[in-house]
Formats: sequence, C-alpha cells, structure tokens
Amino acid sequence: MKNKNLLILLTALSMGFLSCAGKKEAAERWTGYVNPNIGTVHSRWFFYTPAAVPFGMAKLGPSTNGSYGNANGWEAVGYEDGHRSIEGFACFHEFQIGGVMMMPVVGSLKTVPGTLEDPANGYRSPFKKENEHATAGYYSVLLDKYQTKVELTATDRVGYQRYTFPESEASYILFDIGNKLGESGAVADAYVKAVDETTIEGYVVTKPEYVKKYQPEATVNMYFYAKLSKPFKDVKTFVRGGSVGGSKEIKGVGACLAVQYQTSAEEQITVKVGQSYTSIENARLNYEREASGQHFDATREKASSRWNEMLGRIKVEGGREEDKIKFYTGLYHALLGRGLANDVNGAYPKNDGTVGHLEVDSDQEPTFNYYNTDAIWGGYWNLTQLWALAYPEYYSDWVQSQLLVYKETGWLGDGIANSKYVSGVGTNFTGLAIAAAYNCGIRDFDYQLGYEAALKNEVDGENRPAGAGKLDVSAFVKRGYCPYIPSDDYFITKQDEGSVFGASHTMEYSFSSYAVAQFAKSLNKEADYQRLSKMASNWENLFDTESELIRPRTLDGKFLQPFDPMAAWAGFQEGNAIQYTFYVPHEPEKLVARVGKDVFNGRLDSIFVESRKNTFGGGRTVDAFAGVHALYNHGNQPNLHVSWLFNFSGKPHLTQKWVRTICDEFYGVDGLHGYGYGQDEDQGQLGAWYVMAGMGLFDVKGLTQINPHFQIGSPLFDRIEVTLNKDYYTGDKFIIDVENNGPENMYIQAVSKNGKSQPSVSIPFADVVGGGVLKLQMGQKPNLDLQR
Repeated sequence: MKNKNLLILLTALSMGFLSCAGKKEAAERWTGYVNPNIGTVHSRWFFYTPAAVPFGMAKLGPSTNGSYGNANGWEAVGYEDGHRSIEGFACFHEFQIGGVMMMPVVGSLKTVPGTLEDPANGYRSPFKKENEHATAGYYSVLLDKYQTKVELTATDRVGYQRYTFPESEASYILFDIGNKLGESGAVADAYVKAVDETTIEGYVVTKPEYVKKYQPEATVNMYFYAKLSKPFKDVKTFVRGGSVGGSKEIKGVGACLAVQYQTSAEEQITVKVGQSYTSIENARLNYEREASGQHFDATREKASSRWNEMLGRIKVEGGREEDKIKFYTGLYHALLGRGLANDVNGAYPKNDGTVGHLEVDSDQEPTFNYYNTDAIWGGYWNLTQLWALAYPEYYSDWVQSQLLVYKETGWLGDGIANSKYVSGVGTNFTGLAIAAAYNCGIRDFDYQLGYEAALKNEVDGENRPAGAGKLDVSAFVKRGYCPYIPSDDYFITKQDEGSVFGASHTMEYSFSSYAVAQFAKSLNKEADYQRLSKMASNWENLFDTESELIRPRTLDGKFLQPFDPMAAWAGFQEGNAIQYTFYVPHEPEKLVARVGKDVFNGRLDSIFVESRKNTFGGGRTVDAFAGVHALYNHGNQPNLHVSWLFNFSGKPHLTQKWVRTICDEFYGVDGLHGYGYGQDEDQGQLGAWYVMAGMGLFDVKGLTQINPHFQIGSPLFDRIEVTLNKDYYTGDKFIIDVENNGPENMYIQAVSKNGKSQPSVSIPFADVVGGGVLKLQMGQKPNLDLQR
C-alpha cells in the first residue's frame, strides 16, 4: 500500500512537473510576439516575407504591387498595408533581388496581373485583412476571388506554397517567371518548363538598378525547381499580356506557365520550390536535401522552432506587452535580412558571373555560409552589435562572405547581391565591421586578409571600382577632408577631387579610419595605426568655430557660403549639418570639448525636446526621407547613436530619458506607426536598434575600439537573459536584472556587476560575453553621481 501511495505521489509530481514544463514551453514561444504587419505602410521589397527561416534564401510573401517595378531600385514596393488585393506570392525577396512569383487561379485564366484599382482585369485577387495571418515562418490568406486559401512556409532554400482550392474543373497554379518583380529591375531572360506532370523548373535573369549603376554588364540570376503534390492534367504557356498556348515550355521576357487541375472542395495541393542562385540542378539538390518527403505542416513547425531558438537567445521578462511585441518583431526583422546565397553543396554565385564553391568539411557541408547583403551603412549602431552579442557565428559568416568578394575582385563591396556590387549610398563601412568583429573576439576568419582588405578600403582610391564606394577617399587622405562639389547627380562616378556628399563622407571616413586603426594596433602594425589615427581626426578640418557646426569646405578650401545648417543634401548624405555635427562617435569627448560641455548638453537636449514634437524625425509624413531636414531623424542611420552621446558629456541620465522616450514614441505596433511613419527599416536596422536599446546596451563606437565597452541605458524589461555562443565566448548566460522598473522609473539609481557595485554606466564587452549578472536599480529621479 505504501508503495502504491508512493507511486501515486511520484506520478502526481511528474504530471505537475510536465504541466509546468508545458507552461514554460508555451511562454517561450517567442514567435507569438512577432507581428510582421507592423510598419508595412511604405515598406521595402525585402521587408515583408513572413514565410522564411532566419537568414534564409527562400523568403516568401504576398505581393500587392511588386510587379509595378522599382524605378530607382530603393523605393517602397512589394507589400503595402493599405492594399486590398494580391497579385501573387514571390519566392525570392532580397536587396536588389526579386523573382519567381506563383498564384492560384480558379476559373478563367488571365494573362496579366491587373491593377490595384481594377483587380478584376487580371489574375490578382481581393482579400480581407481579417482573413490574413502572418508570423515568423508562416503566412496565410483567403483569396476572395477564388475562394482559395494560400499558406506559405519555408526551409533555408525551399519555399512551400499550399493552396486549398474549391471544387472546380479549372483550378490553376500560375508560375509568373519572366517579369520584373520588386527590386529585380528589368528582366533580361527567363525560362520555365513542365518537365513532367509534377515538376516545373526554370530561371530568370535580371538587371537590378543598383547593379546597372556599378556593373552595367552584370546580371542577377535566380533558378528554381518545383515539385507539385498532385499531377496536373494540362499545361498552358504565355507571355504576359499575350495569348495562351499549349506548349510545355516557354523562354524569354514575360514567360509564364500555368498548370491546370480538377479539384474537389477543400482539396489541398502543395508546391515545394527549391531555390538557387547558381543552377536548376542545384535548386533541385536543395529541394532534395531539405524538402523531399517533408510535408507542409512539419516544415511549418520546424520553421517555428528555428525562429523560437533564434529569438529565444534573448529572453525578456516583465515590462509591457506592447514592448515585447516591438522587441521581438524588431529582432525578427534583424534576423530576417541579408539572406543565404550558397547551395547545400557550397556552390555560390561569384562576381564575374561564374559559380564558386565554398570549402566543405568531411561531411561535405560548407565550412561557412555565404550571404547576400545590403550596405552596412549605420549597421554598426544596431546589427553588428546584436550579431556580436548573440549571433557571432552569423557575424563570422558575414565577414567571410565579404572576403570572398575581396579575394575575387581586389575590393570590398559596399553591398553585394549575388556578389555583384550594389553600393547603396556610395560609402563603404565593411572594413569597419570586419575590424569590430576582430576586436570583439570573433576571429575564426582569415583576419590577416581581413586587415589587408580593411586597410585598402581606407587609404586606396586608385582604380577603385564604383561599386566599392568611397570614390573620393583619395581626396580625404590627401587633403584631410573631402571637398564638397555641388551636383544634381548623387551617383556621379568621377569623384577623385571630392563629391556632392563631401562633408558627410569626411565624417564617415574619419570614423572608419579610427576602427581600422584599432584593428592595426591589435595586430601590432604601429605605422598603420599612427597613420590611420591621424586620419581619424580629419573631421576637425570641417569644424567651423563660428557656428560650432560641421560645415562643408569647397575645392578652394573655404567653408561653404552661403551656409544653411538645416539644408539637407548640401554636402551631406541623407541629412544636414545639425545632424552630422554629432557624427563623431569615435571621439565624442573631443567633440564635446570643442563645443563646451554645457553648450553641448543644452543644445542636444533641446534638439530632443523639439524633435519629440515631430516623433523624432519626419512626423507623420510617409516617406523614407521625411526626416532629412529635421534636427534629429531617428528613421535614418546617421542619427542612431546621437541619443547615447550624453554618456560622454556627463549627463547619462539624459540618455536614459531620451532613449526610452524614442522607444515609446517613435516605435509603434501598427501598419502605419511601426518604425516611425513609413520610415525605411533597412533589413532590420531600426528593429535591431530597438532591441539593443530595450536591453539597455549600446556602444556609440560600434564595438570598434580595442576592448570595446557597452554603455548602459534604461532597459524596458525586468529581466533580460542572453544565451551566449560557447564556440566564441566563455560565458553561458548574461543576465540583466532590473529592480523597480516601470514607465516612470526610467533612471538608473545603482549598478552592480556580479555582486560588485560600480559608479559607472559602462561595461566591457568581454565582461558581458564572459557571462554573469548586471543588476540595475531604477527610480523616478536621476542619480547624478553615476557617470560613464
């Protein structure tokens, strides 16, 4: 009897334990806080791809206006929150890359998408927002015209599309292959073929606008291999807008193919699309390795698990529910961008158009992954800090991807799409990001080659290709500043003597010179260190003591006349003199000294007081450049460190105040007010800034200095736990424990690290990744004794 009672007790305890474990598991479904529809008013092509895994190649999502094209390569196009019809579901979404759109159709097969204003004229279908659902790794919607449900999910390189059809004699799956889509630019060639009754394959060759600017003859190629879960009964081909034929293959611009089914009510047909940037054969191999035999629901669950593991590397507790939604949605965007570009066998697209092969291990797996990437402009104030802290293995792969292009071409790319140069803003901070990785302890790459590339990026302008950016770097090295040369052409390629953005380039090159100087010192290259350190102070050559602002100089060495400090674009890339005067992240103390501490603090505080009235940037104007004329513009990269500068001017409590206020008021949780109002999120940069600010950790210097430090801000949550990668760091967990936190208690009262109190709101990066506990006590009034 006693044994029986003991068994009952143990069973009850076991059930209780499992129940608690189940509750804990449910609480750790971090995808529940992800809302991809936040900020989808005026969103970029790569922004809305719910059906993807972190950093994946297959990024699926609905297109509402992707076929409208993208005149200059950067405008918002793809999915728009206010649109109420869908033209198809695209498989490739990346910076300057878009293609392979599919669409289920029931009834009459039309050969054009139709327009937003008149969806009945084409194959696009209206939908209702209440019938749409999106989260990390999954998307679904009901198409009203066809009464067909569409569901999307993905593996790394395989996109899944599942359609639940109504009863019909004429249900189709349309492959729209040969038409411009998103940021793809014009189509140069396309091909699609029905290989057998369950297999479709093909490719599309595009010329994106940014590739045309920097490598006019280059193309971006996308290949696919699709397997259908049910044999089709007929196949039709056509060129968009043309007549329908019965061939099983079609080649050329505008190529489309549709397969026809007879479907019963609620019949499901799944299409698995293997994707590749190198060949149809490798698209097939990617499909066979990742998706053969794996059904939609299992793939969806695996995608969700992948997201929960990656999102769960940073666990937050307490705080407001709305802040958790902002936090994890921001983290989702940071983990979504800059996606995989190599196949499972290591094949990847090279800059010259041929196919390269990554080194593979004994299991024939690539030793690292190769990634496409937009420029890192401003990414050191969000993405690279986040990567270094919680995703160092990705940061390492990113560096090695950049070095592949360097080894092939002799230059670091500013941004790369299938290894093609896509220099987004004409600068190049890739060397800075490589230096920061090394100084953070991420060193499992050829860092001697990395240093060679980074140094060349700072000092060499001879025969520099336009896609490597920094075309005026010779003037910076020779003169000590880049002269401002007025021009209406922001993409002028001849810039030996200066450029239209000479002033902002001077500030930026000074910062990157500092970063590579630290890299040089770490590697005991003293002569380079001295040279680069001197260049790092070149920003002072543009400091006007009369206005106490950064002011452009012209070719004759004189300050620009007349001078309007609020004038955007007049020597400054996407900003003005007020904004760029604070662009001295590597020598903030020197900037404060030039102005005077009281004047600096008074000016900066008043800028934030005034900027709060227009939501810290562009107000409610829906435009990526709405804030370039403002005093402060949180919606754009050059400003993202400014609220943290008070840590260097003796007023850290003002950083705590303004950073939290920006988190509360610039960021929102709806389609219009997500990342400002219609601001450019740039592959997770604004989301990553929120994540770092929400944790209360940030480095103005972008982790570029030797032995980098985080500045400590005002965390939004009661507890933050970061799981550390043991392949790179000695610690298991880093925990931030926040006592007495709340909306009114934004000011740090006391700081202790591993039980030892400190008077500083600064913590070495090495201490963070070494693991331990940072304890903060919060209150309603500043503790003025705490300093950096």
